[in-house]
Amino acid sequence: MATAAPSFDKTTADVSLAAAASRLGICSDDAELIRIGSAAVYWLSSRTIVARVSRSLDLLPVAVNEIAVSKWLAGAGVPAVVALEVAQPVVVGEHVVTFWESVSDREAYGTTSELGRLLRALHQLSVPQGITLPELRPFDRLEARIRSALALNETDREFLLRRTRELFAAYERLEFPLGVGVVHGDASVGNVLRTWTGTAVLSDLDGLAHGSREWDLLLTAMFFERYGWHTDDEYRAFVDTYGVDVMQWDGYKVLADTRELSMVAWLSQNVAASDSARQEFAKRIHALRTDGSRRDWKPL
Repeated sequence: MATAAPSFDKTTADVSLAAAASRLGICSDDAELIRIGSAAVYWLSSRTIVARVSRSLDLLPVAVNEIAVSKWLAGAGVPAVVALEVAQPVVVGEHVVTFWESVSDREAYGTTSELGRLLRALHQLSVPQGITLPELRPFDRLEARIRSALALNETDREFLLRRTRELFAAYERLEFPLGVGVVHGDASVGNVLRTWTGTAVLSDLDGLAHGSREWDLLLTAMFFERYGWHTDDEYRAFVDTYGVDVMQWDGYKVLADTRELSMVAWLSQNVAASDSARQEFAKRIHALRTDGSRRDWKPL
């Protein structure tokens, strides 16, 4: 039987944010919710600060590491978001709150070429003493997410679990020609922010890990090849800047199928959030079952 995950919505996140900000002497009266995904993300203080509220206290070690990683990347010359110099992360009940310097007062993103350049720099780093990165394990939480998604009917749940087992077996046989090292973990143009000065920086550092570099090239390839969210020119710019076309690797399909399954599993936990999420999930699981076109999938 599936077990419900604790409720996490704007009201819950608002309360946690206000308590954490008050503890640090930061005014949150003008807090603006940017989005709720793996975390609730806000602007504060006339959009000069960004706050992130995690879904679970289990993510406290991740938040601690994310702040340390931010300082490391700054010192290593890799442009990335910067954690505020305050006593953080802040634990409020079952949630963890972190505060960051805002890079802009609007949502603006980098290009595929800039993403390629940032990833190339990131992938060349060696982890210094004092920083511990987790191993990239794409299947670690996948089955748990599927089992805990209460909105799933049992037929869909069993299909996704069976698909997980099949892909895990195929994944275990892959060889990764680019080797292993520092990876972002969720690399796409959506995690490359345009700053006040027009430069591009990496954001969402909570997924940094030690793993196969091919993983970081996946989303841009999938957004182009499977979903049509990038043009041919945009994808070519990414490949030219990074220097590798991951779609030419014979393991691409298995890795892309794995990433896609993870995306659908995440969405399965959030179908109750809105009618649009419910409709998008139905569309996506139908495509997985039939191996149909993904061109009508929408970014979330």
